[in-house]
Amino acid sequence: MDIHDQQPPRPGPVQRVLLIVGSGGLLLAMATDALAVLGRHVGFAVNGAIEIFQMCAVVALSSAILIATLAERHAAVDLLAGRLSPGIQRGLTIAGRVAALAAFIVLGIGSAWVTADLWPTSEMTEQLAIPLRGFRLFWLAACTCAAIHSAIALIREVRR
Repeated sequence: MDIHDQQPPRPGPVQRVLLIVGSGGLLLAMATDALAVLGRHVGFAVNGAIEIFQMCAVVALSSAILIATLAERHAAVDLLAGRLSPGIQRGLTIAGRVAALAAFIVLGIGSAWVTADLWPTSEMTEQLAIPLRGFRLFWLAACTCAAIHSAIALIREVRR
């Protein structure tokens, strides 16, 4: 039985908060979209439904990426890796951790760059005037935390 076939450990307090926040964002996004679709069929418009959906998606996706990273439960395909020698499996594990770290660093740097460029503009959505600073910071914090966790996991794997 592979380690990925086992039940994941119970989430810690940080993961529980992220799960509640992300679930709330997802539920609000679905409810807003459902109301907008219903409104189109019945004859009323929900102004800003797309903006609300997008903001909720930022919260849900940021939480999800961080939950998966903290739980070390990102999607993986073991079709080939399970048949390789332990040394090659370890090399692939390290390569995967390097790739994850690089992805989070690139996402974090790009997000920080865009946030820094747009910070003085007081950027907000067009219809509902929702300020975007908090959402950008939430995404940036999630990328940064995921990068830090990935760096620690890489160091542990290399030292093993």
